[in-house]
Amino acid sequence: MEQPITYVGLDVHKETIAVALADAGKRSEVRDYGTIANTPTALKALTNRLAKPGAVLRFCYEAGPCGYGIQRQLAAAGHECVVVAPSLVPRKPGERIKTDRRDAINLARLHRAGELTPVWIPDRVHEAIRDLVRARLAAARTLRQARQQLSGFLLRQGHHYNRPAWTLMHRRWLAGLRFEQAAHHIVLEDCIATVEAAMARRDRLQAHLEAVLPDWSLAPVVRALQALRGMALVAAVTLVAELGDITRFANPRQLMAYLGLVPSERSSGGTRRQGDLTKAGNGAARRVLIEAAWSYRFPARISREQLLRQEGLAKPIRDAAWKAQERLCRRYRTLARAGKPPTVITAAIARELAGFAWAIAKQAQPNGT
Repeated sequence: MEQPITYVGLDVHKETIAVALADAGKRSEVRDYGTIANTPTALKALTNRLAKPGAVLRFCYEAGPCGYGIQRQLAAAGHECVVVAPSLVPRKPGERIKTDRRDAINLARLHRAGELTPVWIPDRVHEAIRDLVRARLAAARTLRQARQQLSGFLLRQGHHYNRPAWTLMHRRWLAGLRFEQAAHHIVLEDCIATVEAAMARRDRLQAHLEAVLPDWSLAPVVRALQALRGMALVAAVTLVAELGDITRFANPRQLMAYLGLVPSERSSGGTRRQGDLTKAGNGAARRVLIEAAWSYRFPARISREQLLRQEGLAKPIRDAAWKAQERLCRRYRTLARAGKPPTVITAAIARELAGFAWAIAKQAQPNGT
């Protein structure tokens, strides 16, 4: 006898969870179950009430700021739970009323119909690495903003440094500046202290990241990706931390689409129109590839830094990295001669670079474990 299935839609918020139930069968009515507190105890009590003998519960909720704690608790209790991508939840164009109750009912109905797209859920170790990577990226962003604030202040006062900035010579130049107003000296010292504190924070977080990386299961993939031009440690670990197991994508085209590096399209009948990049998926991983793509505007060559990163890597991985460099450098020049804007060129290079990253990850982790 087939087990009865109940689909449970959860609209999760910081303090509450709206619950809706949909029994198997398209004609069954989706009913509102009410609201519970967003606590492990309340969630456990809910599952105990719903778990009838021989019944199967299938939960779903949208990915959001509350993380994956609910999914892990339900999975540990033996229930199926998927976390779905909010941007891919079907919406009715004319719908103008949005409430927690309606959202939960809609999730339960769509889950029963099989129209929800689940997201990849990292394990606790991977999530911790990703949080550390994001903290380091936030520190680098803060440092960049602090430097821009200092440069802007100096420019307003008529001081401009024409040599490479943020070196020891630049620091000595800053110490030798003189202003008519005493308050400007206070502003200068405060800006310098902010820059130095942000730099120390960034370096401290990077040191922690380098210390925990060797024990990570995906460390071999991070090391293999560094064979690519433009993919130093921070770029490689960011890409892997944001994407997870890259080999979970069946082919490179799926990865490119996930990263939003494919053009949008509006085609109808015999007319085919392509627009800007979709920019879907993970923005941090997409930015890493875009930044790496700029390095391919120079002729193909293996620099000293890249050679050091390739030491100890298998020959197929090194060959794939060189093949990528030859192809992408040639393609960059071809698109530039065709008069394409630099931003369009780098997007095209980043799209192909994602394909090479997929191939290298496949070789570094052939079993996808």
